[in-house]
Order: sequence, then structure tokens, then C-alpha cells
Amino acid sequence: MNALGGPDSPFIVLIPVLDDWPSVAAVLAGLDDVFAKRRWRGSALIVDDGSVEKPTPLEFQPRGLRGVEVLRLTRNLGHQRAICVGLCHVEKNHPGCAVIVMDGDGQDSPADVPVLVSDFDRAAKRQVVFAGRSKRPEGVTFKAFYWLYRLLHRLLTGRAIRVGNFSVLPADAVGAVTSSPEAWSHYAAAVHQCRLPISVVNIPRAQRLHGPPRMNFVALVTHGLSAITVFGDIVSVRLLIAAGLAGVGGALLVLAMWLLPAATGAPLPSGAVWMTILAVAFLMQLNVGALVVGFLIHHGRRTASVIPKRDFESFVADFGSWDDLRASRRQRTGRGT
Repeated sequence: MNALGGPDSPFIVLIPVLDDWPSVAAVLAGLDDVFAKRRWRGSALIVDDGSVEKPTPLEFQPRGLRGVEVLRLTRNLGHQRAICVGLCHVEKNHPGCAVIVMDGDGQDSPADVPVLVSDFDRAAKRQVVFAGRSKRPEGVTFKAFYWLYRLLHRLLTGRAIRVGNFSVLPADAVGAVTSSPEAWSHYAAAVHQCRLPISVVNIPRAQRLHGPPRMNFVALVTHGLSAITVFGDIVSVRLLIAAGLAGVGGALLVLAMWLLPAATGAPLPSGAVWMTILAVAFLMQLNVGALVVGFLIHHGRRTASVIPKRDFESFVADFGSWDDLRASRRQRTGRGT
């Protein structure tokens, strides 16, 4: 296959993977068919996020994709950081290419890529186009916790979020994302934080192609916290405002508890002194806690530990074709295909 990028490849499809090679191989076959039918020019970049298993053979002859390359990381960094490293690699080695970001498990269907690209073209290739998740295939329990996460995200950040990684990123926007420390935590939230122009197209999430879903409760909580921390400055201010309002409300309730008996002649509630002391102590802790959180978040933003476009190469082990990766895995494991 031809090398990745260049004038013959206006699109690069970026797919992170962790030991899900059969699904990724099927997704690549679907992408190749989509690109061939529409005569698009494009290549695929697979970010191997510390996989242990060896890649599955590609059982198709490429007609649309001009290259399938693999960027292997030194260790497992997590889904969001794998995307971030991939974007940094594209920016440095293949400038001028728009990036289609998608998962490799099949839930981001290759058949839906033309929907995103059509909206991308209508916006003159200037907007980041996300797939809005109008429907999810997971079970009731997962959907309930996901709904709670979205509610918490809205309360803490003031922003409604209903998108995942599936998106088209303009070439001019890649540098903005890779310059953002927030991209190291969460790709979609970093795009919002960069204030890039965004449009959302409602696309139902598809079914996984192989194996059970890997997004369990712990992974959902981790993913949700990563998204919320990107808006840490907003969260700290909203927490401080909420604590202040709670303090005012608590003070009014305590005042009413003492003044109403005097005004109505009713006896003072038993334990009123202890209730007042406990209420004051709780409200003081609430406000001090919110203030401390705010200071810590703002101090952390001044001392960002990772700048993706500066530091990403420290996490790259090697780069080559899909077949090269399979050959190197055979040599390391001593097994044939």
C-alpha cells in the first residue's frame, strides 16, 4: 500500500485499538468499500494502545483506502490518550489532512461516515462534525448510569453532552486540539473547550462486531470524570456559587428557626442550639471545600504536565504497516500466522 498522507490522502481515519483486531479488520473493510464507492482519497491510521494480541490478517484487497498504517504505543495509555497521540502524529507527519476519528469495535459504523462527511462538506470543511448519539444499544443498567452521568455533567459544567469520539476534524483544527492539555484527558471535551465551531448529526450507535462491550461501570465513571475535569475552571466556579447559595439558604433557615417562635409565641424547638452549631459547621466546610477545589483546579491549569504535541513522541514505540506489525508480533511470540 502507499504511504500514509500526502496530496493523495485528504482524509486520515484515526482508530484506536486494544486487542480488538477482528473488529478493526472488519471496520477497515467497510471503510475501504465506502471510500471506493465514493472515490474518496484517504488512509487509515490505527493506534495500537498497548495490545497483547497480534493483528488479524486483512482479508480484502484495498480499493479505496490508500494505506493502513499502525502507530504502536509504548504501553496502554487509554482510549482518549491513544486518540490524542494519533492526532499529534497526523499533525506532525501529514499536515493538511482532515481526520475522521472513530472507534474500531463497529459501534461507529463505516456506513455512517458519508453522513458526517456530507455535513462536513456543507460547512466548507470548517466545522468539527460529531455524531450525536440518538440511540444506544447497551442494556438498561448502562443506559441509566449514562443518563445520570449526562445529568451530572450538565449540572457541573452547564453543558449538555451527547457525542462520543465519532467525528470529522478539519485539518486546520488539528493543531488547536493537539496544543490543548485537555486533549490528553478527553478528545470531545477538549474540542468544546477549544471553542472550535461544531455541528452535530444524529446517528444511532451500532452494535459491537465481536465480543462483549468493554465500557463497564468503572470505565464509564473514569471516562465521565475525564470529561468533567476538562471543564474544571467552570466546575469550580459553579461549585463555589452553589456552596454560597446553600450558605445563604441555610442561614435563612437557621434565622427562621430562631425568629418564628418569638413572633408566634411557639416554644423554641428542642436542640435548636446544637442544630444551629451543626448547620453552621456544615456550611462553613461546604464553602471552604468549594474554595479549595477552585484554587487547586486553577493552579493545576497553570502547571499542565503534558502538552500533547510536545510530548507525544515519548509514548510512541514504532510505526509501520499492518503487515509489518503482524510480522514483528510473530517474531516476538515465536508463533506463525
